[in-house]
Amino acid sequence: MNTSRLALAAAALLATTALAACGSSADGAKASAGGGAGDRADIVLRLPDPGNNGFLARGKKDGSLDRALAAVHAKVAWTGSAGPFAPAAQALSADQLDVAQGSITSAVAALAQKPGFKLFARTDPDGVGEGILVKNDSPIRTVQDLVGRKVAVSQGGTSEYLLLKALEKSGVPADKVERVYLRADQTAGVFNSGQVDAWATWNTFSTPAIANSAAHFLVDGKEVGSDNYAVWAVRTGFADKHPDVVRTFYDYLRENGLKEKADPAAYLNVFTDSGPTAVTPAEKDVAVKVSAQSAPAGAITEADTARFATVARFFADQKVTKQLVDVKPYLIDIDKLGGGAK
Repeated sequence: MNTSRLALAAAALLATTALAACGSSADGAKASAGGGAGDRADIVLRLPDPGNNGFLARGKKDGSLDRALAAVHAKVAWTGSAGPFAPAAQALSADQLDVAQGSITSAVAALAQKPGFKLFARTDPDGVGEGILVKNDSPIRTVQDLVGRKVAVSQGGTSEYLLLKALEKSGVPADKVERVYLRADQTAGVFNSGQVDAWATWNTFSTPAIANSAAHFLVDGKEVGSDNYAVWAVRTGFADKHPDVVRTFYDYLRENGLKEKADPAAYLNVFTDSGPTAVTPAEKDVAVKVSAQSAPAGAITEADTARFATVARFFADQKVTKQLVDVKPYLIDIDKLGGGAK
């Protein structure tokens, strides 16, 4: 099961890269041209394909997202597959994608470069779905036991953040633990084969590992005091030109996120319940528990902004970023964009 998931994830990332490289498509041209006063041509909102789970997958299948966007003369173009935020941030900045979801940690790392995106929504940190995984038969019992061990992390995002937060809270110097930098979708095989002793990751990858009785959390996000919000990013040029579309998309995120939280099981296996993309019964139990404790997307408040700054300061102090990143100029007050569809 893990092998097929690994292969699928790798293929999905390759598909994202390949499709992003073709970003100057007819759809992209429409996105740039549509939406002026009196112009009723469709504005194209380019999103990563949502896969088989979640309310965006449901919105793709039942057409509800396109119906919502039609009120502001917009429609969706599904581009590639959802994956790590780092390549998505590059695609946003290169005008090959319009909206993507990531974490505030990965966003801070991307903002340290030359960003072409801003953040318009956030979801509270996932205290139970992300953390540091160890095998069920591992002798590692505490964070202090990681000293001298190898921990798989994705560089400059959720994964590295969780490990560094855990080490700091437990008083373990960061240089006492070896960070093995791997792409998230390439780590399961390395972890399962014992080439690393632990794996800092998030729910996309922790759910199958835990459900298949292969691993458990040494510590989770709540235990390390994580400020790792999920965030929604929009290409700056798109937000400037089509604020009503951004607001309408935000409203859809919030409304349907609430629906998914109320009945998480109904949003799993949207397109198929068999094959490598399907959530197994065991995985479903874990996924439902995590989703039930999640929160829907919301506007970015001053309190959130302060916690984003805390993450940025932590990354600078830990030398993950070369300098302190000021996140505030890259935040959108969604309430100032108006009421969306009229």
